[in-house]
Amino acid sequence: MTENPPTVWPAFRYDDAHAARKFLTEVFGFRETLVVPGEDGQIAHAELRWPEGGGFMFGSTGHTTGVHGETKNAGSAYVVTDHVDEIHERVRQAGAEIVEPLHDTDYGSHTFTARDPEGNLWTFGTYRGAA
Repeated sequence: MTENPPTVWPAFRYDDAHAARKFLTEVFGFRETLVVPGEDGQIAHAELRWPEGGGFMFGSTGHTTGVHGETKNAGSAYVVTDHVDEIHERVRQAGAEIVEPLHDTDYGSHTFTARDPEGNLWTFGTYRGAA
């Protein structure tokens, strides 16, 4: 089956986008697909892909103008995965804050929520949405 390109792109801003990129790829497991450096050495724009489908954009707070510059550290994302336990273990071993422990929900998801180094919440779960 060919993966359709993502059509929804959550986007966050980070004070230290380089550290965020490392955390998001090494701990959460995203795959880096594009990093556009700014003239000041920061990240102007970056794109990561989730191995099981989907995409995520981010950049340094200094490269944001307009209304998107007002959303720093105010985000949360839900990431569908069949590998919740493996990701939970990586997050735990990395010492990241787990704000909602691993559990099963009434609607059939195996899930947990962690905070990234700049406060955004990331929930990983098996629930793929209503059919």
